[in-house]
Amino acid sequence: MVKHVVAWKLKDEAEGNNKEKNAKIIKENLERLKDVIKEIKHIEVGININTSNAAFDLVLYSEFENIEDLEKYQNHPEHVKVAEFIAKVREDRIVVDYTA
Repeated sequence: MVKHVVAWKLKDEAEGNNKEKNAKIIKENLERLKDVIKEIKHIEVGININTSNAAFDLVLYSEFENIEDLEKYQNHPEHVKVAEFIAKVREDRIVVDYTA
């Protein structure tokens, strides 16, 4: 099993929305991918409630059977659309992929 974790810091304003609105848009769009990308075994998106300056705004946790399925997900046209929006509204991104 491959676990894929991504966290983002979002811009205060981007694409005509504030940070909170963009976080909700991203959450909805990522979670909707479960219905269209069969390789996703589990997906969860959380909006941060921690007020620390070190905290990121949004986190994605997802699971795949293997690295090939993760790559199919990452290259799927619907995921690419979501990723393009995220790229416009984020300040920073971190990612960890691991097996368990």
